[in-house]
Amino acid sequence: MARWRTWPLLAAGFVTAFGAHATAANLGRYASGRHASLLELGVLLALYDGAEVLLKPAFGGLADRIGARPVLLGGLLGFAAASAGFVLAGEQDALAAARFAQGAAAAAFSPAAGALVARLSPADRQGRAFGSYGAWKGLGYTTGPLLGGGLITLGGFGLLFTALAALGLGVAGWAAMAVPAAAPLPRARETILGLARRLTQPSFLQPVLALAGATAALSAGVGFLPVRGAQADLGPLATGTAASLLALAAALTQPRAGRAHDTGRLPSPTGMAAGLALAAAGLALAVVLPGLPGLLLAGLAVGVGTGLVTPLGFAALATAAPAGRLGQTMGAAEVGRELGDAGGPLLVGTIAGVAGLGLGTGLLGLAGTLLLAAAATSWRRPAA
Repeated sequence: MARWRTWPLLAAGFVTAFGAHATAANLGRYASGRHASLLELGVLLALYDGAEVLLKPAFGGLADRIGARPVLLGGLLGFAAASAGFVLAGEQDALAAARFAQGAAAAAFSPAAGALVARLSPADRQGRAFGSYGAWKGLGYTTGPLLGGGLITLGGFGLLFTALAALGLGVAGWAAMAVPAAAPLPRARETILGLARRLTQPSFLQPVLALAGATAALSAGVGFLPVRGAQADLGPLATGTAASLLALAAALTQPRAGRAHDTGRLPSPTGMAAGLALAAAGLALAVVLPGLPGLLLAGLAVGVGTGLVTPLGFAALATAAPAGRLGQTMGAAEVGRELGDAGGPLLVGTIAGVAGLGLGTGLLGLAGTLLLAAAATSWRRPAA
């Protein structure tokens, strides 16, 4: 099959990342303008991810039953409709509902896109396929805050959501023309007990743990490395450079890690454990190495570490998923990533703020957690 047929799947990955971060990075401005409380801001930030956590397993299972392509197209069209609905409502109060609806739509097309990446890629190119998919999601994370801020400056949230509606509709049309149908695979009947047993096997838990750890490091790094830089009296240009370096390193590493996996040079357990350890080292560097050099090295190490984990984790999940259960597997795995996305900053903030131990201790606490995850990821059951 021609590779260009999978390009809309990469674009779908970009849509979910760009849509989430273009809005989230600018919600502070919205909250300040409306004199909203920090609690209201927190709810607005959590709505998109919360919808994904709740609905991804269900939509992943639906993709297994009816095929991933209809779920992909329906989710993209739903994302466009949710974005357009905010514009048509003409009320800023509709932002919360629109953001939740966007998250629900992303919960449909994100695991469907991941399942199609696995289904439409040869077995010996799974790592490269997921590396490219992750790189395009990384591009969405990187460009979302900047482009979203520019659109809001030019025309407010209405212009941003108009652009998101057009983006979702355009990618849906492209996918409808290019992505081939992938009929549902035959699948064995599975009980609730069987599902629970499958989702607690090391072949599922270890990649999901690694993906959650990598996402935790990424979100905490983007959020707290600039704060660490500000504590060292570095300006916004320097701290922004560190955050951008992290995102860029992650995006550039993923395709290379995927190729190394496919050629047998980087087995999934080894690569995932190394990536988590490198991300932990990066967080520690931000604490022990002062000034701009420490901040830049931290961003680079966290970015490369998370870039190693992501394609290897998804390739391992795709390989281990039972026939006909790929969508369900990807949906459940995405929940783990979302929990890591929220849990990383929460762990750092709890240690630093609630326990009163300072940001450095919070970052070291997350680094230690990542090392434990690396050990668990690389563990193998002794042969009988």
